[in-house]
Amino acid sequence: MAKPRFHDLIINSVRQDTSESLELNFTVPAELADEFAFTPGQYLTVRAEINGEDVRRSYSICSSVGAVGISVGVKRIAGGAFSGFATGLKCGDLMSVMSPQGRFTAKIGGTHHYLLLAAGSGVTPIKSIAQSVLEGEPDSTVTLCYANRNTQSVMFRQAFDDLKDQFLTRFSMTHIMDEEAQDVSLFNGRMDAEKLNTMAIRGLITPLEYDAIYICGPQPMIEAASEALASLGVDKDRIKFELFTPSTPLQIASTKEQKIPLKGALIQVILDGATRSFRMMPDQPLLDAATQSGLELPYSCANGMCATCRCKLADGKGNMVQNFSLEAWEMDKGFVLACQFQPHSKTVVLDFDAV
Repeated sequence: MAKPRFHDLIINSVRQDTSESLELNFTVPAELADEFAFTPGQYLTVRAEINGEDVRRSYSICSSVGAVGISVGVKRIAGGAFSGFATGLKCGDLMSVMSPQGRFTAKIGGTHHYLLLAAGSGVTPIKSIAQSVLEGEPDSTVTLCYANRNTQSVMFRQAFDDLKDQFLTRFSMTHIMDEEAQDVSLFNGRMDAEKLNTMAIRGLITPLEYDAIYICGPQPMIEAASEALASLGVDKDRIKFELFTPSTPLQIASTKEQKIPLKGALIQVILDGATRSFRMMPDQPLLDAATQSGLELPYSCANGMCATCRCKLADGKGNMVQNFSLEAWEMDKGFVLACQFQPHSKTVVLDFDAV
């Protein structure tokens, strides 16, 4: 599997979606079509130099498979370096974009019945999944429950209305508003465990009948929804989620108290068949040490969430500060996240080519 790489793509369109969000569409040249082919639910990492700093952000793909170009949704965050920068982008601008990544995916093909739960901008990958499934699987059905503050904050509102009109019998959608009263009291408030339980009791959702349930939104909403679904008897393997704004510290991969040698560690990296070395000093992030040595490692979020920097600890010792993306079987086989890795031996070998 080829490692993700950045490519310069031309912005084909910039569409204001809500007062706080916009949609960027990139033109994908024919020679990069295979590299930018994606599975619904994946994300793109975009990169720009902002005020002299190399800034990277991951944004979920919102376009469907087969759409012209590839699109992401960007929601403005107060004080956000990239979201603020994005408001000034225009058609024809060149943007550095990494090929699609991510494990929160729904492969197209066959017949499926999905429940999609989203809150706020967490709907971005959900839109790609919903539209791709409805367009690519003629016998599949999609049920979407979408939580927002109010009607004005609903991202892709027109697109979802169009899907409802196009797929009358196969797509159902429920809006839940926290700050705006609706005619049905059940649809007011937050999407929490009590609300999901009530919706299940009333038959508005049928958790045990779905092939998979996809959840995307803030951490509290994901945790509440996952726990509620589990209590209703849904097998954990059918609950898929993507965390994009953790509100609490991520899980610690190891609690062992170990320290790097006082003079730091020698890191040897295997990438694209070549071996490079650099020295990492105590308390220095591995990605920073690699960059200072002139080595460009694949990474995106840099906080243990996306697995773009996944590699195998081929030799030496060390552990991760935090991890929210690697599965237990991957860690059992020696895989680590470079952005969170701390060496505990004088020499460490990290293999980015391992699969």
